[in-house]
Amino acid sequence: MQPALYLIPSLLGDTPVDHVLPPYNREVVLGIRHFIVEEVRTARRFLKQVDRSIDIDQLTFFTLNKHTPKEEISAMLAPLEQGMPMGVISEAGCPAVADPGADVVAIAQRKRLKVVPLVGPSSIILSVMGAGFNGQNFAFNGYLPIDQDERIRTLRKLEQRACSEDQTQIFIETPYRNQKMIQELVKTLKPQTRICVAAALTCPEEYICTRTAKEWGAQMPELPKIPCIFLIYK
Repeated sequence: MQPALYLIPSLLGDTPVDHVLPPYNREVVLGIRHFIVEEVRTARRFLKQVDRSIDIDQLTFFTLNKHTPKEEISAMLAPLEQGMPMGVISEAGCPAVADPGADVVAIAQRKRLKVVPLVGPSSIILSVMGAGFNGQNFAFNGYLPIDQDERIRTLRKLEQRACSEDQTQIFIETPYRNQKMIQELVKTLKPQTRICVAAALTCPEEYICTRTAKEWGAQMPELPKIPCIFLIYK
């Protein structure tokens, strides 16, 4: 297989592999022996889901997460520089999108190493598709500030941007704060501002619902502690 840094999307939850990943991804995985992963245990489980015949003990894993020292990342690419293909696997979804994998991709690009992103589920894109908002102009804002006053100011800025720039605003929250987030959105945003809640995408319990802030306030949902994306638009 061609030496390259393959960005291998993983599952967003408890979903059969063949429901969300093309067969070609399996071919790529079977040709790789060195992986850069966010969490080894999760990556091992994912690879077994891709193909149960994979001998996990014959693979080499490099851990890349928010605790990894920046000066150690470049050395992870040694196998690729020696002509061997490598794979990057995130905890969920697409590597390097709101993910530490972006750091090793940046180094690979600087070193003029080939980078190959593979097709797979992206919760950001899927939520835009399902929200009914502007799909030509949107911004992903990651996590909002933890401080309540700062978070409220940020929400108002995002709402203003959605109106003045005709831009869909997307952000995520830690699962255990989902309920608090929807409550803050209803309390902070204008009644006519539309809010989409997209949770457990691609999973059996998938939930995608768009309502105005006023409508959410009249029928407040009970959001479980699962991965969730919030979108706001005029």
